[in-house]
Parts: sequence; structure tokens; C-alpha cells
Amino acid sequence: MAEKIVFLTGHIAEAPLRKVLQEMDARCDFVWQVHNIGVHVAALMTPSIIRRRLSLQQLDDDVVRIIVPGRVHGDIEALSSYFSVPVERGPDDLRELPRHFGLGSEPADLSAHDCLIFAEITDAPYLAVADVVQRAQALSEQGADIIDIGCLPDVPFAHLEKIIESLKKRGLKVSVDSSDEDELRRAAKVGVDYMLSLHEGTIDLLDDYPHTVPILVPKMRGDMESLYRAIEAYQKKKRPFYADPILDPIHAGFSESLSRYLRLRQRYPDIKVLMGTANVTELCDSDSSGVVMVLMGLVSELHIEAVLTVQVSAHCRRVVAESDRARRLFYYARKERTLPSGIDDGLTVVHERKPLWDEPQALVDAQKKIRDKAWRIAVSDKQGLHVYNGEKHVHGWDPFALFRQMGLQSDGSHAFYIGYELAKAELARHLGKRYVQDRPLHWGVSLLPTPASARDKNDENH
Repeated sequence: MAEKIVFLTGHIAEAPLRKVLQEMDARCDFVWQVHNIGVHVAALMTPSIIRRRLSLQQLDDDVVRIIVPGRVHGDIEALSSYFSVPVERGPDDLRELPRHFGLGSEPADLSAHDCLIFAEITDAPYLAVADVVQRAQALSEQGADIIDIGCLPDVPFAHLEKIIESLKKRGLKVSVDSSDEDELRRAAKVGVDYMLSLHEGTIDLLDDYPHTVPILVPKMRGDMESLYRAIEAYQKKKRPFYADPILDPIHAGFSESLSRYLRLRQRYPDIKVLMGTANVTELCDSDSSGVVMVLMGLVSELHIEAVLTVQVSAHCRRVVAESDRARRLFYYARKERTLPSGIDDGLTVVHERKPLWDEPQALVDAQKKIRDKAWRIAVSDKQGLHVYNGEKHVHGWDPFALFRQMGLQSDGSHAFYIGYELAKAELARHLGKRYVQDRPLHWGVSLLPTPASARDKNDENH
């Protein structure tokens, strides 16, 4: 016997909810009931309102679940106890109910990958140990597997050993990037995990440090023969290593450098390869997410096992998180033998595949059912922004013109709220993003996290 699920809603959403559920009928394995709680806006219902307006007697004995709108706040677990039936939040947008019940594509499992991320701290010699540790922990949280300590030419680095030891005590893997052989030896002595970068003239430097893995590079830019010799010398040592032909900036050898990676992989199909991406991500006037996506696609196709990332320029401040999401997406796509499309939206930062614009007539119908004065905001690709309540419905392309028609000049706090929401809606319209009132816009993994202290303060203010 099919399970019975009760969906709670309000006046405005009742008809659209029934329509979506009816469209799901042929594909779902449950029977449903819709219960209108009696509020105009479904998201404004609260657990206390639900308890007052939905009695135990109204629930059939065979009801197995109650679904409330995703934007309902409050203690849902307490409702489960009250009704002795599991109460769950549905999606924020009722049009996503089919996917919520698994009638669309299942969310991709992005838990696995096969590419390590080195994240370089380029100015480490100028930073105190505590500052390096703090930055390293943040990079690790974003997805970095190895913290790369960047050394600088002719800049003393007296606390190099202390930094390595402090990071390793915290369970972090560490690499050192230097052209100074003395700095490399000092790092090896205290147990650094990886070393960037050795060439055929320095490959013997680690003979006494078997636990440090080198990244081998050409002796001179583009000199692949020297890299091949270094690789074959290290193969004779029977020691692990990575090889990096070096990725050059665009218009400074980029295309040729890509061919070097291809030739390297063709010649040595089984060695481990590293690609440094900063020469492209840092040196392009472009949002980093798309650049990272393409570079990580190359990494995936060539089965490159590691990337070296840098987050120096402000427009590259989320490269590690973007690289982490991309490596997982490409690993999944390659394993499933599918194109990397329609799998995950973590790197669709500026635009979205499905903005879910509102139809003007549906908004007209919704406005007719409203009796209160609370303003609702919606976005239509045909008529621009819509603002409506129980007394008025205006729409247009200019948010300032709409605001002047709303009569909020003497209501400061409400005016601030409406101004904020109109700005979000206008931005969503311009960029083709999904707009949901009282919800942040989607920015994927490129959104900087809010510091915990600020979140706590914000919670106090609300």
C-alpha cells in the first residue's frame, strides 16, 4: 500500500502546490493530501500556528509524513513529537518537489577525487608563525591537501623550520617551494613532505631524506629533455616523485606549455604529474571559477594527480575551493562516463541553468488572493520586477520607480528591507539567477564564508 503524505501550505501556494503534485502522480509511489493552514504566505506559518490549525483528528491514521515548506522556521522536531508523525521541511521552492522526492536526477556523489591540491602561501617569510598557521588552516578547510610554503629570493627565512614543525603538529601536510638549495635542505631536515622544485642538477639533494617527495621540473623553461632525464634518474632511485613541465601564462607560451603536459603523459603514462595553475588563474582578467573549471578539465583528461594553486589576487580568493569542487565533479563525470554538465552547480557562479522566473499571470492570480499589506517581490523575464500586496500590484524594469509607488517614505525599517530585496531581485534579473524573497542569491563555492563572530552577532540582531 502506498504511503500517505500530507503537505501543508497557505492560500497563495495551494493551487500551484496541487498542480505540481498532480504532475508527479504518475511517477511517485505515495498518495498525497494538501492541507491549507490558513495563512496567506506559506513561509510565514510557524510550529505554533501549525499546532493550532491542524488537529490530530484531521490526520488520517495512515499518514506517514507531514511536509512543510522549506522556508518555515522553528522547531520541526517538536512538531514530529506532537503529531507522532515525522514532520520534514520540503524544498524552498515548491517547483523543486519532484527532485526533492527523487523524481529528477539523484544528487551526484562528489565525495571522491583523485587529484591533490597544493595551496601556496606566497609571502610566508614575511608572516609570523601564528599567521601562517591560521592561513594554512583556512586553506585546508577550503579543500587544500598540502600547504605549500613559498620562499622568496634573497629574503631571509629564519623561522622556516618552526613553520613546518607547527603545521605538521596540526596534522597538515607541508611542501616548500624554493630555488635556494640551503632552504630546501633545511626544510628536508625537519621532515617536509614535498619539495618544489628539483631539476636534473639538484635531484641528489634528497638522497638522505627518503620521506620527502620532490616535484621535478625542467632545468630551463621548456627544456623537456632535461625533465625527462630527471624523471628517469629518479625512477632508477625507485623513489616517489611528481613531474611538472610548468604551465605558462596566456600569450607567454600557454599553448605550447599545454602540449608539454600532453607529451609528458604520452611518454610516461604511469608517473605522477603536477600542474601549477596560478600562471593562468592569477594572470587573467576573469572570474576564477570558469578558468579553474577549464584547467581542472585538462587535469582530469590527462589524469594529472596534483595541482599547485595560489590565492593572491582578490579575484582568485576562492581558487582552492573552486579547484576542490571541480576535481570532485570531473572525477564523478569521468567515472560515470558522462559529460561534466548538469551534475553540480557549485561553479555556476554568475548565471544559473534554471532561474525559475515567475509567470506574470500567476503573479496576478496570487495577488488576488492576498488580503494583508505585506509586500511580495518576484522576478519575471517578461515584465521585470513585480511588487505586490493585498492592495497594489506594480511591475517594471526600474526598481527606483517601483519603490516610489509603494508609499514607504515614512517607514524607514521597511523601506530598508524592501530596498535590499529589490536590489537582490534586480541583480538576479540581470544575471539570470534564481530569486527567492528572504533568501540569499546562489553564488556557488565562490562565496566567501561569513566569519563565525559575525554570524553570532547577526543572530543576536535578529
